[in-house]
Amino acid sequence: MKLISWNVNGLRACMGKGWAEFFAQADADFFCVQETKMQSGQAEVSAPGYFQYWNSAEKKGYSGTAVFAKKEPIGAACGMGLARHDSEGRVITLEYGGFYLVNVYTPNAQDELRRLDYRMDWEDSFRAYLIELDKAKPVIVCGDMNVAHKEIDLKNPDANRRNPGFTDEERGRFTMLLEAGFIDTFRYLHPDREGAYTWWSYRSRARDKNVGWRIDYFLTSERLKDRIRSAFIRDDIYGSDHCPVGLELELDY
Repeated sequence: MKLISWNVNGLRACMGKGWAEFFAQADADFFCVQETKMQSGQAEVSAPGYFQYWNSAEKKGYSGTAVFAKKEPIGAACGMGLARHDSEGRVITLEYGGFYLVNVYTPNAQDELRRLDYRMDWEDSFRAYLIELDKAKPVIVCGDMNVAHKEIDLKNPDANRRNPGFTDEERGRFTMLLEAGFIDTFRYLHPDREGAYTWWSYRSRARDKNVGWRIDYFLTSERLKDRIRSAFIRDDIYGSDHCPVGLELELDY
C-alpha cells in the first residue's frame, strides 16, 4: 500500500505547476492533500479511478483538505466532531476494515504566536481524537503538522527558537502524541538523517540552499511498525513551498 501526502499551498495554483503529472506518476493508493484553499466546485480535479473526499474551510481561499482513494471506504468523516475546531476544513478521516486514515492540516501558531493558545487546544483535542480511533483499529495519520519536532528537523534550530512551529509547547505536544502510541515513520526508519526537509520559505532562495524544515509527516499506530516498508520525502517535486512525503506499508484494507 502506497500513500502520498502533500501540502499544495493552493490546489488551483498547484494544478498549473505539475500537479497532474506527479499525481499520475505517484500512482498511490491514497493521495492526501492539505491547504487546498478552495471550495467544492471551484475547480474540476480530474482523478480517474479515485474516490474524492473534500473538507473545505468556511472561509474562502483558506486551509482545506482532500483525500483521493483508490478503494471506497466503509465511512468518511470531516472534522473531529467539535464545533470550535471544525470550521476550517482541517481533518478528513476514512475508515477501512483494517485501519483508519486521517489527513490533517494542523493550525499554524502564526506570527507573534498569537494563535498558540488555540493551537494547544487543537493539539489536545486531536490527540484525544486519534487515541479514541486507535482503540478500535490501527490509525495512519498524515499531513502538514506544522511543527519541527527535533533540532535535526530544521536547518537553523537556534535561530528559530520560539518561532511558530518550533516552540517548546508545539514540540512537547508532538512528543505527547508519539508517547500516546504513535510512530513518526520517517524518523523510525531514518533516525539520524540530516537535511531531510519538507518545507522551505520562498525567501532568500531557501529551497536552493536547502534551508528548510520537516513539518510534514506520516504517523502510524505503534502496532503497525513492523508493516512499514519505506518512508520517504520527494524533495525533487516542486509546485508548492512544501514537497510531497510518502509511506509504503504492507497492509490490507
